[in-house]
Amino acid sequence: MKKNDKTNVMRILDQKKVPYEHYTYADTGAISGQEVAAVLGQNPDQVFKTLVTVGKTGQHYVFVVPVSGELDLKKAASAVGEKSIAMIKSKELLPLTGYVHGGCSPIGMKKFFPTTIDASAGNHKTILFSAGKIGYQVEVSPEDLAKVIKYQLAEICE
Repeated sequence: MKKNDKTNVMRILDQKKVPYEHYTYADTGAISGQEVAAVLGQNPDQVFKTLVTVGKTGQHYVFVVPVSGELDLKKAASAVGEKSIAMIKSKELLPLTGYVHGGCSPIGMKKFFPTTIDASAGNHKTILFSAGKIGYQVEVSPEDLAKVIKYQLAEICE
C-alpha cells in the first residue's frame, strides 16, 4: 500500500505502533457489513460496524457491533447509563465525527465519544472494522485497540 493510500486510522495505528492488517474492498460493490465480510473471506461475527448514537441526555456514544448482529438500543442505553438512546441521523454523522456513513471508525473521530464494543469481540483474537474510509478495513486485536481508544465491553446486541 502506498503511503498516500493510508487512511487516517492507519496513520494513528502506525503512530501508536499498533500492529494491524489492512484490507480493501473498494472495487467490489460490497455495501452491507455481511457483503464486506463475504468479499474479504472473513467470519461475519469477527467483522464489526461502528454506530453513533445520542442519549436522552444529549451525550453521544459509539457502539461497535458485529455485522452479523443488531444493536439492542435498550441494552446499549443500559451499558452507558442512559434511559434511552437513538441512532443519529445520517446527515449528522460527518459534521460530528468526520466520517461518512459506511466509513465510520471508532478510531480518529473529531472528538472522542464513550465507546462500547460488543462483548463478543472478546471471543476473537482480532476484529475487523472500518479504517475510516469506505472500502477499507483494518484488523486489530482488542488488546491493541485498547492502546488507541478507551472502550468498555458489554452485551449490546439483540
